[in-house]
Amino acid sequence: MTNFLLVHGAWHGGWCWRRVAKILRAAGHEVFAPTLTGLGEREHLLNADVGLDTHIADVLGVLKYEDLRDVVLVGHSYGGMVIAGAAEKAAERIAHLVYLDAFVPEDGKSLCDYQSPEILEMFHEKTRTEGEGYKLPCFIPAEVFGVTTDEDLAWVKPKLNPHPFKTKLDAVRLTNPEAARIPHTFIYCNNPAVGPFGQFADRIRDDESWQYLEMATGHDAMVTEPEKLAGMLIEIAETSSKAVARA
Repeated sequence: MTNFLLVHGAWHGGWCWRRVAKILRAAGHEVFAPTLTGLGEREHLLNADVGLDTHIADVLGVLKYEDLRDVVLVGHSYGGMVIAGAAEKAAERIAHLVYLDAFVPEDGKSLCDYQSPEILEMFHEKTRTEGEGYKLPCFIPAEVFGVTTDEDLAWVKPKLNPHPFKTKLDAVRLTNPEAARIPHTFIYCNNPAVGPFGQFADRIRDDESWQYLEMATGHDAMVTEPEKLAGMLIEIAETSSKAVARA
């Protein structure tokens, strides 16, 4: 049995992992898919003070209060920023980090440091004109995330909440050598490839310290390919456990 902790990306909530979580639980694993503060069913908590540290604290709280160890911590998209920060503060609880088409930050960098000037300008403009100065509306159509079937669109589109913009501006500090030693995998969603995630795939693809995998699906792989993604996560967990046993 593996403890999976699944962290969603911007504008989403824990709801987006429903299909993957069902498959993982059916295979005998424990699954936790918290919704970060200000999003999903916790949208009523969104305010100008919600930042990256708030979301890191959300994940640390699950690790602490569920008494979790040997966790496979998965971050999708913006969730990569969150899991990197959580690993920095709770490295001893984490067995493997999985970045699912996600930001893989460097020390002192924010999410916005990896965006193009045009997208960054749009972030600021949308937040100022439509988000009361602190909420970033979901201006990206669900179809761009690779969600295309009528069933999936009916499920996803109504649930894409405004995202706390401060979380995209806040830098993450990564100085813990124990966190740097946690095994890590990057899964690149390449069909279609969207957003800034190709830069991380290019950086990691030939780096022997990483496990690099690809999925021929759109950005929201947990929606579009839940069976395949769940299978990959189980394989990652099993391979990681065997490596620990050999050590």
